[in-house]
Amino acid sequence: MKIYTKSGDKGQTSVIGARVPKDDDRVEAYGTIDELNSFVGQAISTITNEEKYGDLKEELEIIQQELFDCGSDLAFVKLEEGNYKVSGDMAERLEQWIDLHQAENPQIERFIIPGGCALSSALHVCRTVSRRAERRVVTLGSHTEINPSVRLYMNRLSDYFFVIARTANVRSEVPDVEYLRSKKVFRSK
Repeated sequence: MKIYTKSGDKGQTSVIGARVPKDDDRVEAYGTIDELNSFVGQAISTITNEEKYGDLKEELEIIQQELFDCGSDLAFVKLEEGNYKVSGDMAERLEQWIDLHQAENPQIERFIIPGGCALSSALHVCRTVSRRAERRVVTLGSHTEINPSVRLYMNRLSDYFFVIARTANVRSEVPDVEYLRSKKVFRSK
């Protein structure tokens, strides 16, 4: 099988059920999710201490599979609701993970600048790409019907990456990098 087909040489690509321009909102949405998945793989590759980060690695590997599911649901021009791969319970599980890891983190008072240990830095990249992917999904959903669970999942995912980036720093005994000119903007409840 040849990897190149030449069918996209004129700026068109196939989605499931249509042929669209390569910069179509649908292609932008699932393409950005694919980009995010690559960064998640890169973050996983920085994990060398299974004892410290094994749970995070397992969660990230699950997320990689689910990101493929998100892209799959978005690749269909017309997908019947019963055939969705992404469901609300996936976002609920992310919330559980967020709460679990947040309990490990110190109270946050100021804005955090991406950095710290290598894993934390990689996870902050995942967070920012996740936010962009979410924006692309919102744009697509503003003019066409999409699986709403994908939008919900992408929203929770960026929060998850933020929390575990901080957790990675905690476990590495590296402090978060605070924004120096930030006032104390977060208060404990």
